[in-house]
Amino acid sequence: MGEFRMLKLGEQIREEISKLIMLQKVKDPRVSTFLTINRVEVARDLAYATVYVSSFLNESQVKKGVEGLNSAAGFIQSSIAKKLSIYKFPKLTFVVDTSIKEGFDMVNKLNRLEEEEKAAQNEKESE
Repeated sequence: MGEFRMLKLGEQIREEISKLIMLQKVKDPRVSTFLTINRVEVARDLAYATVYVSSFLNESQVKKGVEGLNSAAGFIQSSIAKKLSIYKFPKLTFVVDTSIKEGFDMVNKLNRLEEEEKAAQNEKESE
């Protein structure tokens, strides 16, 4: 499959998983509607797909949610495979994605550094 088609398939799978979570079709109590599917990376041979999950919930709740999604992976795969017409549906593996939280933390650090720099400049100017 071409690179564009792999990206498109990953996006379709991401949308379908998001719908299942939003509509609470996944009955596992660990799976919260606050979980977000960031991206799906599909292997070239369509054997596997890695699904990156994040949330603004605390880290332990996100890990529990990912465990719930991994235990419901068979149901999710069969539900999506019925909707998409591809010859082989990949085995889904859900992992915690901390990139959004790390990015948010980095922006906060940069903002604090900028404020400290301004405060230092104001001190120099007032001397």
